[in-house]
Amino acid sequence: MARKATADAESENPGRLKQIALTYKMTRKADPKVGLIVGGLGVVVFGILLGVGFLIGHPIYLGILGFLLAFLAMAIVFGRRAERAAFGQMEGQPGAAAAVLQNVGRGWTTTPAVAMNRSQDVVHRAVGKAGIVLVAEGNPNRVKTLLAAEKKKMNRIVVDVPVHDIMVGNGEGQVPLKKVRTTMLKLPRVLTGAQVTSATDRLRAMGDLMSNMPLPKGPMPKGARMPRGGGKTG
Repeated sequence: MARKATADAESENPGRLKQIALTYKMTRKADPKVGLIVGGLGVVVFGILLGVGFLIGHPIYLGILGFLLAFLAMAIVFGRRAERAAFGQMEGQPGAAAAVLQNVGRGWTTTPAVAMNRSQDVVHRAVGKAGIVLVAEGNPNRVKTLLAAEKKKMNRIVVDVPVHDIMVGNGEGQVPLKKVRTTMLKLPRVLTGAQVTSATDRLRAMGDLMSNMPLPKGPMPKGARMPRGGGKTG
């Protein structure tokens, strides 16, 4: 058993290291200075703590603490810059909002492309304790009509569940792609788990326009993953 556990840990480590390397390569393409900034931050944090350690006569203790804090600071800054780079590559591409919805977090059931027109403007749907959230992406003038029709249909099918709508974009009244997840998580939770399940079952029974059409989870860069994951839950 011990050997098996060790083997499993060893097999997982290369995968994690490879993922980190791929994320770094992807981030560096959009943010060439990421290595210098993250590395420089680590050196500064470690140097300050180590210097304080010499001043108070405890360089070893403060050196260890400085190393840990430097690593933590580097991880936080790198994560934020990687997230920014990922959104920068995704923004404006068809299916970008679907990729974000797939990573909203636990407690949400997402269905990509519940409505679409010939111009490939599309509406995605997420169901959670906040109710139903319709996320539209595409030409603002065209997608408004599509979004309004889908919202009307939701209100007719699940009359006891609040329906919210988000239009992805950088214009007035729109929500930038990088803020879609945050916007959804800020919505008040008004449903119980049983009500969410009931609403999801009713919507599944209704069927979706694109239920038989294969759709990628989003235009993620090859070999890269979203910095924060939750995934689709039922």
